Amino acid sequence: MKTVRLLLAGVFTCLAVYLFVSAPVPLPDDQAIAGNIETIEVAKLFNAVNVINETAREIYTKRIVGQGVLAGFAFGEDWAEPGVEKGPLPALFLRLAANQMERKPAPLGLYLGSDAPINASNLFVGTQAGDFETLKATRAPVFSLTDGGTTVAMFPDIASAGPCVTCHNEHADSPKKDWILNDVMGATTWTYPSSQIAASDYLTTVESFFQAVEEAYGLYILKTQEFAQPIPIGTSWPTEGHMTLPNSATFMAEVRAQAADRVLAEMFVMASND
Repeated sequence: MKTVRLLLAGVFTCLAVYLFVSAPVPLPDDQAIAGNIETIEVAKLFNAVNVINETAREIYTKRIVGQGVLAGFAFGEDWAEPGVEKGPLPALFLRLAANQMERKPAPLGLYLGSDAPINASNLFVGTQAGDFETLKATRAPVFSLTDGGTTVAMFPDIASAGPCVTCHNEHADSPKKDWILNDVMGATTWTYPSSQIAASDYLTTVESFFQAVEEAYGLYILKTQEFAQPIPIGTSWPTEGHMTLPNSATFMAEVRAQAADRVLAEMFVMASND
């Protein structure tokens, strides 16, 4: 519809501003965008936030964990325990972001599941187990609607980095020890309590997830300041023999920069289809 196209044209302008800067300007008033009248399919929201999640996890996995290990950092499941000088593993980083998202008004849920999880509580069962088999076969997102009206989206969680494969293969509780690069290790699973979202809420929910990612990384930064020798925090990334970490602004600037084109492309696809 023409109204929706005009609405989304305004949203593009706002989105472009905050996607490309590390400290976004305040979002405009909801009523100025859409007045909560027009709605968008929640599947399109899932596509956008999953891009952000994939980007953040890839950067964290490769540039923080992978390079951090070479620099001398340690990462583990017990990272949050008092006195433990470690950082969260990539899967736990996702969980941190999900936990931070739960604190926000937007009812967007996120969790990671698998048919061979290290943590048994992440095992897919019932309908979701069947959906995951479809996802593994096609490597394409699977969308479904529960009897209660909740929309569920599964996106393939691919073993894209060596640290992920090594961690799972060597973990004592892992039921699978022969993971290789590019395997589908699990599914990043999103939930939303309806199949439609107000256009104004779409924009604020996307930004809320950016904030959740930043807060998750910030928790790791805070932990490193409790070490016997606190890790220097600045604008540099860890490299072999160089124990330093980028601050939250630097980390998020990289996430926003790398995610921007794909999120904007998703928005343009959405506009052309409406």
